[in-house]
Amino acid sequence: MLKNALGDTIKHYSMVFLSITIAIALFAISLINLTLEPVWIFSLWGCLILSLLGVIVQLVVIEKKIKNYSSQLLASKERLTNEIKHRLWAEKTTSEIKVKSQFIDENIPVMLAYFNTDQRCRYHNRIFRSWFGLKPDQIDGHLLQEFTNEEFFSGMKSFMPEVIAGKTIHNERTLKSTKGFPYIFSEQYLPHIDGKGNTLGFYILITPRSHEKCRTSVKNISSVSVEDNELVKANSITKQETEDSKLNEQSYQSDITAARILQAIDGGEFNLYCQKIAPIALNSSSLVHQEILIRMAEEENNLMPPGSFLPFVDQFKMMPKLDRWIVEKIIQWLSTQSSSSEVDQVFCINVARDTLCDVRFPGFVQSKLEERNVRPGLLCFEVEEADAESNSSAAQKFAEKIRKFGSSVSLCGFSHNQSALDLLNKMKVDYLKIDGSLICNILNDNDDLEEVTKIGKLAASINAKTIAELVETDEVVNKLREIGIDYVQGFYIAKPFSLK
Repeated sequence: MLKNALGDTIKHYSMVFLSITIAIALFAISLINLTLEPVWIFSLWGCLILSLLGVIVQLVVIEKKIKNYSSQLLASKERLTNEIKHRLWAEKTTSEIKVKSQFIDENIPVMLAYFNTDQRCRYHNRIFRSWFGLKPDQIDGHLLQEFTNEEFFSGMKSFMPEVIAGKTIHNERTLKSTKGFPYIFSEQYLPHIDGKGNTLGFYILITPRSHEKCRTSVKNISSVSVEDNELVKANSITKQETEDSKLNEQSYQSDITAARILQAIDGGEFNLYCQKIAPIALNSSSLVHQEILIRMAEEENNLMPPGSFLPFVDQFKMMPKLDRWIVEKIIQWLSTQSSSSEVDQVFCINVARDTLCDVRFPGFVQSKLEERNVRPGLLCFEVEEADAESNSSAAQKFAEKIRKFGSSVSLCGFSHNQSALDLLNKMKVDYLKIDGSLICNILNDNDDLEEVTKIGKLAASINAKTIAELVETDEVVNKLREIGIDYVQGFYIAKPFSLK
């Protein structure tokens, strides 16, 4: 290979060497007055001219090759640039999909899993593993019967041949959780079929809900007052009933779900998390906000996301009690800091629909703030627009009382419609949290962008700040900054983290 390269180099420069040699010979002959036949002189000049023409031809050929190589290099550069762009786009898209997948895993109250035809798990969400109280590596790649109990697996193994054959199955049955609570399982088995009609695997979607008899028993509980002493009394009555040997097994199971919720609240079996709400303006002096999120403790230190237990708390009319617990814990945490005056963050607490109607809740908050000597301005109470619209009078009074002693109020899920505008005419708020479904599409949907812009102008006209939720990319942040939104929240800004 080295010899070939050397030969090509000599070949390229041979005509140049020949031309220089002949020119030197002619110069030497004229210098020393050497007498030669004219025919030799003419021959040398002819050779010199021919060699020079050869050099010119070589230069033309080399220049043509250089142009071809430059074109090829430019094309390769453009192709490489496009490949890099596509790769960056793919990585960005993958990152966005991962964020969305995390959001779904965190919030969707459905057990979701995917299995191949060998019945080995290839994907599962958080609710799915929380049901079994297992870690991800105890499920991923394992056979269905390896991590499920006999009761769970026996009820679905008869469907497996039909699902793998390409049939969609719907089923409903009653199962107990690891703590013995009865749930009705609405199950769907969906085959994954390729373009050729071959089954590659199947999805399992399971929606657990409380036992129907539980709902009957809860009617009595829902009529109980939200005040602490009365709820404790209801709890003791429930326990007394479950200890009564005359109750049959079904009655015991129907009461234990309500008792479990009461036990969790009274025992403080919840973990508080925060998610950052950041000012969008560069070099902003505005305070960072933190939205308070809640998780319920389960077996083996697992945590249940809100979508899997809050519907039951709401169903049993116990949200005011849970909201009181959250408020008390946050105020207690603030009081343990070196000085509440040094805390430079505002903590946003979601308020349930039933809590809005609890006329004593604002007084409870104020008394706890005074008791712990915590500044009211460190708390912001978030009210869903739909909840406020369903009872605008209660929401208006709630906001007035909260703002009167120095805390702030945020209206969440806000959309620029007539009912929302009518609500703002009655209810004074400090923040408008824009519905995330609008934020997600502002780069692709001019109508959504215009809607968000209108909300920003409306907030400015009523001296309120705006918060954009579900922010997932830097491009969205830049667009929101451009149209004057004040705060942003989402997995792109920060993931939830423990208050501890």
